[in-house]
Parts: sequence; C-alpha cells; structure tokens
Amino acid sequence: MTTAPVKTKLPREEDPRNPLHRLTALFDDGSLRLITTDDGSGMLAGRGTIDGAPVVAFCSDATVMGGAMGEVGCKHVVTAYEVALADGVPVIGLWHSGGARLAEGVLSLQAVGEIFHVMTRASGKIPQISVVLGPAAGGAAYGPALTDVVILGPEGRIFVTGPDVVRSVTGEDVDMLRLGGPEPHGRRSGVVHLLADTEPDALQHARDVATLLGVQGVMHPGSVSDQDLEQHLPEARKRAYDVHPLVDNILDEGTGLELHARWAPNIVTSLGRLGGRTVGVIANNPLRLGGCLDSLSAEKASRFVRMCDAFGVPLVVVVDVPGYLPGVGQEWDGVVRRGAKLLHAFGEAVVPRVTLVTRKTYGGAYIAMNSRSLGATKVFAWPGAEVAVMGAVAAVRVLHRRKLAEVTPDIRPQVEAELAAEHERIAGGVEKAVEIGVVDEIVSPSVTRSTLAKAIAGAEQRRGRHGNIPL
Repeated sequence: MTTAPVKTKLPREEDPRNPLHRLTALFDDGSLRLITTDDGSGMLAGRGTIDGAPVVAFCSDATVMGGAMGEVGCKHVVTAYEVALADGVPVIGLWHSGGARLAEGVLSLQAVGEIFHVMTRASGKIPQISVVLGPAAGGAAYGPALTDVVILGPEGRIFVTGPDVVRSVTGEDVDMLRLGGPEPHGRRSGVVHLLADTEPDALQHARDVATLLGVQGVMHPGSVSDQDLEQHLPEARKRAYDVHPLVDNILDEGTGLELHARWAPNIVTSLGRLGGRTVGVIANNPLRLGGCLDSLSAEKASRFVRMCDAFGVPLVVVVDVPGYLPGVGQEWDGVVRRGAKLLHAFGEAVVPRVTLVTRKTYGGAYIAMNSRSLGATKVFAWPGAEVAVMGAVAAVRVLHRRKLAEVTPDIRPQVEAELAAEHERIAGGVEKAVEIGVVDEIVSPSVTRSTLAKAIAGAEQRRGRHGNIPL
C-alpha cells in the first residue's frame, strides 16, 4: 500500500507566493520601496522603477488565507492607486486571491467595491495593468477585468464562481483550468490580453506594457529606415496571407507586442514603436475569415482604439478588408451594435491616426477602418489598391444581372471582366479616391514606413478625455 506524499509548507520567507518576492521580481533590481506595511492583510503595495521609469504596484498575499481581501488589504490597493494617480505613473496589480474575506462579511464587500471605484476613477488617466498569477475569483476577477491590459500567468485562473459552486448550482462538471484558464479567456471570452508560459514571462509582459504606455518616447522620422513591405504580401492579389509579418516590419524591429492574439484573430491589435515612439497598430488579417470584420473583431478593435486614444498613443490602421462577415449568426451576435462601437471609437479619437490601404477596402468596412469620413489624420494607399462599395466583378453581377443572363455561359467570364473594367473606369478605384480626397496619396511600399512616421510626427499630438471602459 502506497501513501500519498506529505506536503510540507514552506516558511513564508521562502514561499514563492510571498508578495515581497513577486514585487521584487517585477521592479528593477533594488528599486522596490514599500508604501504599505507587510501586515497579513492579504495585500502589499510598493513603488519602484521599470527600465528606470517610476511605477506603482500591489500584490496579493497568497500565503495568508489564499490572498483573500479584507478591509485593510483593500485599503492598501486604494493607497497604491492614489499614489499612482498623484504621480501620474502606471499601476500594476499582481493578483492571486480568492476574493473578499467571508469572515468580514459585507465589510469586505464594501472594501472591494472601493477598489473598483478607484480603478474606474483612474481609467484613461494612468495605465492599469493586471497580472493574474494564481486563482482570481469573485472580486479578484473583476479587479483585473476593469484594467487596461490583463496578463495571465501559467497558474492564473479567472472566474466569478469556482468549480465547486458551478457544480452545485448548475450540475456542470468543470475544473479551474477549463473554467478560467488560458483557453476560455485567451481565445473565447477575450478577458485576457496576453498569455505567459512562466511567471517571469508574465512579469516581463507587464514590464513591457508599462514601458510602452508609460514611456512613449518621441517620434524621430529621420531614424526610420525603409524596406519593401510588399514582399510580405503574396503576388496573387486574391490569395489569403498572414498579416503579422507586415505588422512586425512596419514597427521598429523587436518592439511589437500583440494583444488578444487568439481572440478574434481576423483583426490584429499590437503595441510597438515606430521611429522610437509608441504606436498602436490595427490590421485586418486575410488569413482568418478572409479579413472580414465581424462582431467580435469590431469589439476587439474598438476597445484597442479607445485605450490608445485615452493614453495618447497614435494609431496605424492597415486595411485589407472585403467587408463585414454576412450571416444570421452575425446579426444575432450583434454585429450592428458591436460594429457601431468601432465607428464611435474612431470617430471619437483625437490621437494621430493614419490609414494604409494595401489591397482593398469595401463597403461599410471601408468606413469603419478609420476612413477619411471618420476623421483619419491621413489615408494612404498602395498602387493598385481598390477603394469601392464592393469588388468590381461583384458589382457588375448586381448592376448587369440581366445582361449577363442573356449571354452564353462560355463567354460570361469574358463579358464580366469587360464590364468590371468599365465599372472601375466609371466608379473609379484608388485614383478616383485620391481625386475626391478620401485618399491623400498613393505611396510605394518601399517608402511606407517613413511616410507613416512623418504623417504621425506632423500631426497634433493629442489625447482623448475619456475612460477606457472594458467594451
């Protein structure tokens, strides 16, 4: 008969969950200075530097009652926020908590609510970053959800109610991984922006985001080296391709950090630098759903636009979109409501926002992807790009349905091509778009990076006056 191994509890000083260890690992070596006492309240807060820039952070104390938050612990979080707001610096929360302390009853609920209130007051004023390193339940789930960027460590789990409660109430048999791990929140729900394989990786993601949003730098167009970006697109114009290499090469080398990589992957949202300055990039990805906009991608992009606008991060919008994804499911999933969020987000934004049309932009999606009509700073297009209500062939099939029905099937493709060419001459392609002013300039792929940088640097650097509600 074998016996189960006996678990030995590590001394708190050696426990990797000790908040002092986690905060020390987050900040630059030797820079941590505590701003609250290490008092067993379930939270510890401090200030320090990340790559030399000041940051405030707080951490759940999972060595005490699983990190459950009582009145005193919650006040430590509020203190951290007040310091960060006063200094105008990013605040990072390291979460590993079962939520409010049951023994304190409504008192702990009141205290958790005060955390939510200060988070909401800080929204859009200072960058808020959450790193979930263990189970985060109840109030500890909604805390991260209120922040700008959520990072999930390998042991991170986010859920309102745990597996035992779910099982007893609904009868569903589920474990913590399936309920609140990287699959449900990284791909399905969109709660988590970044996934990490190790705890040090999760902390490094937090450092990277804090630097990109907190120390945005100054655009130096003269330092931007050009390259032929067209090499990242296939020669066949109708062939699907992955837009990631194009996005990575628009940004300065090695600076790109994609948010929500697995959720709504038909649109890419990345932070990075261009000419040394932080920018946000939004790009249709033809490899997924042909690059169509749908309800989820519109919602994903709209939140990213509002976050960048709130913190004064200029936007580069890379467009290759055939339209909105049609279907009953899309209409029932709220593509009209969620699509309207993207229209509102771009229409409201005051940061410099430059659009680049690489191959095509059609219909309502043309408007939604930062068009001139929504107030784009500049709109550029590559030679041969199509700007239209729909593709020429599709258009003539609608406009000349009767004429095409009268010709024999063997010559119909030839007639379609001739009518499509005539339609392009009449309705106009990118040249017509330039003529009427909805496209500013046709630019070569080989000078695109410097053109984008100059357009951003030459625009008024403004910042939206609004919060970053988790759309």
